[in-house]
Amino acid sequence: MAVKIRLTRMGSKKKPFYRINVADSRSPRDGRFIETVGTYNPLVEENQITVKEERVLEWLAKGAQPSDTVRNILSKAGVMKKFHDSKFSK
Repeated sequence: MAVKIRLTRMGSKKKPFYRINVADSRSPRDGRFIETVGTYNPLVEENQITVKEERVLEWLAKGAQPSDTVRNILSKAGVMKKFHDSKFSK
């Protein structure tokens, strides 16, 4: 089973709000997911991001692949640097 970390669109028309979900790559964008690991609000000026860092790091260690947008969001939050450091600090 290929697992992806990707965005699920929430909110109303013209007011998007996203959840960062871990899901099977075969499931639809807003469909079934395994776990919610954060949120992303692009409408706020500073792009409000909340992330459960330990859960994201755990999923990345298990082999989950983030989408391009989620990878950028996690990089801004500093999670990808922590993952890189933990992976190559051996």
